[in-house]
Amino acid sequence: MNRLMAVVIRLRWPIVALFIVVTAVFALQLPRAEMDTEMKNQLPRDLPTRLNLDRIEEIFGGTDMAMIVLSADSIVAPGVLTRLQKLSAGMESLEHCQRVVGPFTPKDLQGDSLGLTVEPAIPAIPETEAEQQALRERLARNPLVHGNLISTDFRHALALCFLSPDAQDAELIDALERIIEENPGEGEALVGGMPVTRVSLTRDMRKDMRRFLPAGLLVMLVFLMICFRQARGVLLPTVMTVMAIVVTMGLIPLLGWKIHTVTVLLPVILIAVANDYGIHIVARYQEDNAPGNRLTPRELAQRGGAELVSPILATGVTTMIGMLCLSSHLVVPAKQLGVLAAVGVCFAMLGSLLFIPAVLSVLPKAKPVVDVSGAQGETGLLGKSLAWVARVVPRHPKRILLAAAIVCLGAGVFTTRVTVDTNPMSFYQQEDPIWRSTHLLNEHLGGWAGLSVVAEGDVKDPKVLQELDGLEQHLKKHPSVGTTTSMAGVMRKMNQVMHEGDAAYDVIPETKELVAQYLLLYTMSGSEEDFSKLVDFDYRHAQVMAKVTDSGTQAATDVVAYTKSYVAERPEGSLRLVGGLLDVMAELVHHIVWGQIESLAWAAGLTLLVVALVLRSWAGGVLAVAPLLMALAMIFGVMGLTGVELNLVTALLSSIMIGVGVDYTIHFLWRYRDERAAGLDPAEAVGRTLATAGRGIIFNGVSVVIGFLVLAVSEFQPVRFFGLLVGLSIFASLVAALVVVPALVLVLRPRFLEPRKGEPSPPKEVPVLEETREAEVVS
Repeated sequence: MNRLMAVVIRLRWPIVALFIVVTAVFALQLPRAEMDTEMKNQLPRDLPTRLNLDRIEEIFGGTDMAMIVLSADSIVAPGVLTRLQKLSAGMESLEHCQRVVGPFTPKDLQGDSLGLTVEPAIPAIPETEAEQQALRERLARNPLVHGNLISTDFRHALALCFLSPDAQDAELIDALERIIEENPGEGEALVGGMPVTRVSLTRDMRKDMRRFLPAGLLVMLVFLMICFRQARGVLLPTVMTVMAIVVTMGLIPLLGWKIHTVTVLLPVILIAVANDYGIHIVARYQEDNAPGNRLTPRELAQRGGAELVSPILATGVTTMIGMLCLSSHLVVPAKQLGVLAAVGVCFAMLGSLLFIPAVLSVLPKAKPVVDVSGAQGETGLLGKSLAWVARVVPRHPKRILLAAAIVCLGAGVFTTRVTVDTNPMSFYQQEDPIWRSTHLLNEHLGGWAGLSVVAEGDVKDPKVLQELDGLEQHLKKHPSVGTTTSMAGVMRKMNQVMHEGDAAYDVIPETKELVAQYLLLYTMSGSEEDFSKLVDFDYRHAQVMAKVTDSGTQAATDVVAYTKSYVAERPEGSLRLVGGLLDVMAELVHHIVWGQIESLAWAAGLTLLVVALVLRSWAGGVLAVAPLLMALAMIFGVMGLTGVELNLVTALLSSIMIGVGVDYTIHFLWRYRDERAAGLDPAEAVGRTLATAGRGIIFNGVSVVIGFLVLAVSEFQPVRFFGLLVGLSIFASLVAALVVVPALVLVLRPRFLEPRKGEPSPPKEVPVLEETREAEVVS
């Protein structure tokens, strides 16, 4: 390590230039970065849910919808209906609206044994109160409108458009909002649908990224100034962090990836984590630069770097492992975030071992900072606090371990209450327009998210129609299902009106010929386009569409399982395929849960292995990981107790915590072993370790906590929760490293930390190159 740092000092200028050039190259890629908030793109393209959704869109056209929800005291009032008609007409004029469906679109079927009459559901705008009441009664008899496009209390109405695949969300939403502005009138109009959700997410993601970087850097600058009280102690870790952020964000377009919702966490993760290694280098520099020392800047840079290469490499590698374990997630954004964060940590780690010592070696020697070296006594709040811990832990190690076990077991009881939810509405507050429009859809207009079941066969065959009808009636029994639509319902309605409204004929027509005759009669005064979302042109595929009145993924999972179970029980039938947005949401829940379990197992296992190799002891690996698992149990207990959900954002917590939290234990064990080798007894070694390495560990941990607390200013509620949970988890890891691990060391006395038999030799002086002994100007 001494030779390595000697080479770094010798090549200091080329190293500085190399890091600057690499950063500049990646910075040129930043303008090419794009955002992607599409929910289905969070899963791999070859997953069954993605394939099923693509197949449905191939048969029936795009399933993506944008909508305008109009609310008023009475939807059938003349002014409200007039405005609704204008809004629907404005939507029909949009280029990327393939089909517009509103209260004026559905048909009202009238007929007798002599023929079928197809009329608009709203034939004319009523003028008098009597006409309005007659219209209410007419619409209440039409299941395509009542409870679907107009709420049952006649206070809310919906106009929606099915979008072409090449529709641009931002342009579309701007056009819909412009239509609302150009058509003022009675009632309140809100834009809704997944395009609005995506646009809102994209807009708020940009806001978050603009906030996080300056806010995080400002907080970190203030914190580092308080800790180090020197400009170099502030600027060098900060510059290294900014360079790591630029490199990782520039890597996104180079890899052909896009910025997803969770990617906004990347700058904050690096602000909180990437400066850790630089903090340890600067802290060691200040420790060696004690009053009265005669070391030159090059000697100080080489000495601190040589002592910290091994622990920094060990902690850097374990942090990278924790991040890379996110790659076990099947969820695409989590997988990509893990890779990007690992690259950023690697760049920051190498920069702290190469770039920062190189810069320190060319800067004038700094003035010593009081209350840095452990030899200076118990001065200052931090020094006194660490000294108090050093006195208490050796006296009561078993009590400390018992208390830690009780706290973890108590918190662990609540882990069973943790719920999983990928509801996109959880990102917003109730006063946000996107939340309000979705709430209206769920409460009054049959639901917001859809599920489709596709049947294959001759759709005009009564047997196929009866299967569709059986499924539709089955879905209506589920408490979370709002409205359902299918060709079976259309044919039942035709059969009934052809028999003068007799309820006994509200069934599927008996013969294929009769079905064909009804469809022919319909086309004489209606249009086959009315059925384009229910059946394909050749009548070989039909779908049952159901909407769910709960935005939560628990409802989505239940409805999907309920539907798939019904289809699986009829393998010989015509029902072939289940898919849609609900299916994607249910799949996300499944992979978030298993991704959490797998990433946690991989992170804990690989971290144990790496620490065991570094410390050359399996006991060392277990000693490093066990306190982290205790802290993790506490965090999930807090989530269960407070009702914080496990979602796409909070699912990243465990791997990040293990990857970052193990650093503190490694630094403690490394320094403790050195102090034992120097001849100190266990209690003295604990005290000396806390007085020296403890300072860097606390600076490191507090910087991570402060860095993640910046997430409290996020536009998204799950991101805010994530920041608080990470802060709490790192605090728990600090307590584990500075209190629980010392207690374990004193009780267990692991062999790998004990000095070898014989007299311990005094610490060797770090050899320094002859060229570093040249006279240097000291300011």
